[in-house]
Amino acid sequence: MSRPTVLVTGANRGIGLEFARQYLADGWRVIATLRDPANAGDLEALTGDGELIIEGLEVTDRDQIDVLAQRYRGQTIDVLLNNAGMIGPVPIPQHIGRQHFGTLDYELWQQVLQTNTLGPMKMAEAFVDAVAASEQKKIVSLSSTVGSLVERDTPAFAYASSKTALNKAMRLLADVLRDRGIIVALFCPGYVQTRMDFGTADVQPEDSVAGLRQLIADLQPQHSGTFRRYNGETVAW
Repeated sequence: MSRPTVLVTGANRGIGLEFARQYLADGWRVIATLRDPANAGDLEALTGDGELIIEGLEVTDRDQIDVLAQRYRGQTIDVLLNNAGMIGPVPIPQHIGRQHFGTLDYELWQQVLQTNTLGPMKMAEAFVDAVAASEQKKIVSLSSTVGSLVERDTPAFAYASSKTALNKAMRLLADVLRDRGIIVALFCPGYVQTRMDFGTADVQPEDSVAGLRQLIADLQPQHSGTFRRYNGETVAW
């Protein structure tokens, strides 16, 4: 029996690195992408019973995505995991004003949309055949509660709107791909302690990813188009 395969974008740190670590430990074939392969030290240090493949990929570069997808043509990807994303430049507290009304940085807004919304959609388009040919047939994107129109009004215009757009796009995609048996799901990982938090995050990466992996494993066709937190709660939006 062949190993199940997961492709994780933005896998060199934070939540993405933890996804790679846990899937590798459980014997999966992990295709881990990152913008700069020269900074793959933490990825290269991972060990486990699975198979690790490291690929360079900038998710805002659609030509790069097409080239990578061509490389895996004819192979299967059970879980396409759109993890790569950005709030904005780091340290976040020093730059968040560029996303506030009156001091908006529109070039930054475009960059955030390209990364958080267009990147996952292009990944889905490019790798849809590999997902459709797999046993599990899952496309998963990490969103955020700040993308909800109901639950939270965080005035970070670029980040919040990019996640709202991602949510809508993936809901539409769930309907488009339903007849191919592909499950499309959105998850909020919680306020995880990464370099993108404000110093008040209360969720450890390993706890978030453990919860998310269980939810991903349990995905069924009726869950396609849903948006849930890492603890299983439905996000109203």
